[in-house]
Amino acid sequence: MPEGPEVRREADAISRVLKGKKITEVYFGPEKLKRFKQKLTNKTVVKVTTRGKALLIFFEHGYVLYSHNQLYGRWFIAPKGEVPNTRRSLRVTLTGDSHSALLYSATDIAVLNVATLPEHPYLRKLGPDVLSDSVSWRQVAERLQSKSFCGRGISGLYLDQSFLAGLGNYLRSEILFAAGINPAAKPRELESAKINELARRTLILSVRAYKSGGVTNHPDTVRVMRKAGYPKSKYRFAVFGRNKHDCYRCGNKIRRVTANGRRLYLCPSCQR
Repeated sequence: MPEGPEVRREADAISRVLKGKKITEVYFGPEKLKRFKQKLTNKTVVKVTTRGKALLIFFEHGYVLYSHNQLYGRWFIAPKGEVPNTRRSLRVTLTGDSHSALLYSATDIAVLNVATLPEHPYLRKLGPDVLSDSVSWRQVAERLQSKSFCGRGISGLYLDQSFLAGLGNYLRSEILFAAGINPAAKPRELESAKINELARRTLILSVRAYKSGGVTNHPDTVRVMRKAGYPKSKYRFAVFGRNKHDCYRCGNKIRRVTANGRRLYLCPSCQR
């Protein structure tokens, strides 16, 4: 499932070609959405943003196109009149003066009104967004220590969108490793210094993933590996997907485990 950074980059791509543009053609695949075609046709896109893993396209007159990629959804950008070479199922097309934004495979799609946006079942449950400029590491630390979350296992907490919106499976592994946190721990079991470090790393790695196209490994490691000619698939992560490979920090083997029904990667030596 695409995580917050990936969805935000999709939003940026859509914004570059459609923000401020009038949508001249609208296509909806799902029957339930077709009644909105005329409502969005010839409307101008005001802004494109995200909330957690949800992508929101705001139109003039208060309309908002909501979409959640779930496991397989993906937005593509194509020159006007062209379509991507994909076998995915087309759900939405928005065409401006020179480009189209096309959503494939997603099923969680709705046209909403900006006034009722906070009432949407998914959006209303979201915690602070890890990519929001208004969220500080101190706020994250406070949530970790709050009664609602301090007694829960961190491995599950870091998949809960009501705790922090935008986190997902690869970010969970990478953040916990960067902060040196045992995934089985609970926030209330950690010293204040560890809580603060975890809070800082949560935001640092989320923003790093967004700015770098999903790279969360330490910048020094990335720099060395890129110079040596390694592809992105090799230097992208510090631990995620690296089962039985050497830890970049201590040299011991990375281990894959199952936590909360999802794969999780850790270094047993660095995350005691």
